[in-house]
Amino acid sequence: MHRLNRKTASVATVRPEKIIQFGEGNFLRAFADWIVFNMNEKAGFNSSVAVVQPRATGMVDVLNEQDGLYHLNLQGIDNGREVNSIRLIDVISRGVNPYAHFGEYLKLAENPDARFVISNTTEAGIAFRAEDKLEDQPAKSYPGKLTQLLYHRFQTFGGAADKGLIILPCELILHNGAALKKCIEQYIDLWQLGEAFAQWFARACRVYGTLVDRIVPGFPKDTIDEITAKTGYEDKLVVKGEIFHLWVIEAPQSVALEFPADKAGLNVLFVPSKKPYHDRKVTLLNGPHTALSPVAYLSGLNTVREACEHAAIGKYIRKVMFDELLPTLDLPQAELEAFANAVLERFRNPFVKHFVTSIMLNSFAKFKARNLPGLKLYLARRGSLPPALALGLAAICVYYRGGKRGNDAITPNDDEAILDRLANLWASGNAQTVAAGVLATEYIWDENLNSIPGLTDLLAKNIDSILSIGMPETVKKLVE
Repeated sequence: MHRLNRKTASVATVRPEKIIQFGEGNFLRAFADWIVFNMNEKAGFNSSVAVVQPRATGMVDVLNEQDGLYHLNLQGIDNGREVNSIRLIDVISRGVNPYAHFGEYLKLAENPDARFVISNTTEAGIAFRAEDKLEDQPAKSYPGKLTQLLYHRFQTFGGAADKGLIILPCELILHNGAALKKCIEQYIDLWQLGEAFAQWFARACRVYGTLVDRIVPGFPKDTIDEITAKTGYEDKLVVKGEIFHLWVIEAPQSVALEFPADKAGLNVLFVPSKKPYHDRKVTLLNGPHTALSPVAYLSGLNTVREACEHAAIGKYIRKVMFDELLPTLDLPQAELEAFANAVLERFRNPFVKHFVTSIMLNSFAKFKARNLPGLKLYLARRGSLPPALALGLAAICVYYRGGKRGNDAITPNDDEAILDRLANLWASGNAQTVAAGVLATEYIWDENLNSIPGLTDLLAKNIDSILSIGMPETVKKLVE
């Protein structure tokens, strides 16, 4: 058994680093990097990807140990045909940790071949932090890091117009391109980087909104021995994903000429507006994911498929999708129902073991982006709060309490300020205090949600029910 690296795998191809990627996690490796792999193979794209670790803790050390190589296992039904493929993905040239090697990070900007920036730093990643400074090594926020990189590129090439970058954020917020661009402009102003740089960014660089769609369960711990036997390599970065993929990019066809995904036969669309695709996907796929995950986990279930096939939790998921979220979308009913049913089939994919804990990173930011708009619109249209969505929020609150589920420790993964806030609220031991405190936390919601009529009391009631009779019984009472 060999450890996977370019020597043991006999991968010697060196391609220009046209792409700088912020994020080394499972999704980008199973989605964007797979797309680059296919463009290299089928459309002559000829690009490597330099990966930047966006947080102080991450996996670039493991990535570098394997020289950027990893296996991707895609499973599912494609046009009635069962697919279970394993491919060695070789597009990542190296990983850079800006927290440990800031100089190496800035040197990425000095590469004349660099043309694209791709990112997925979760919904919480595109944010402006006024405390970030240009001299930080690095700035804490992703937009701050990117501004540092862009400014160094501007200085390196003397503001050359042909050295601008095409920036494609994959974070699941509606106006991700506009939000990222605004943050960069705020840093340019805050750090007083000058009018010449501001004009270069405005004219030479382009930030395009995108929508991504592929379910990526991550490391296949249940089948890793079988995969290892097939590949013959010890690979710590194996990632599993479904067959389905969609990337909608709000950009002109001139970008498609530089990023030839269509020529590689990929489901990558360049469109004037991604909003219809975004609303449908985020509301009917990501929204249910965010609501069902803590409900399922606190009910003793571990995967999305188990949740869908559970008698009560399955009804809960359908209630979230069809009764509460679907009516908030202004698209033809038949089209929405067809999409929702297709999503349920993807959730039940027998080949994909999607652990709910992998969905619960930054759960509050995800609920804000994916579920809160639907909750508000449901209330406006129906005159009452959506009970299943409200239970999903209560489940997040209880999950962030920590403690144990059986023998397993409950370990929420989120911003330290949010974790500290929940720990302080739970110290009271009072459901009403927790509910009111969570809803009042404006650095989560950008508003005080206690102003939504009835939400505080309903959230407290649900939290109290979960704690007193348990999640399974609470769900049963809701759906029956």
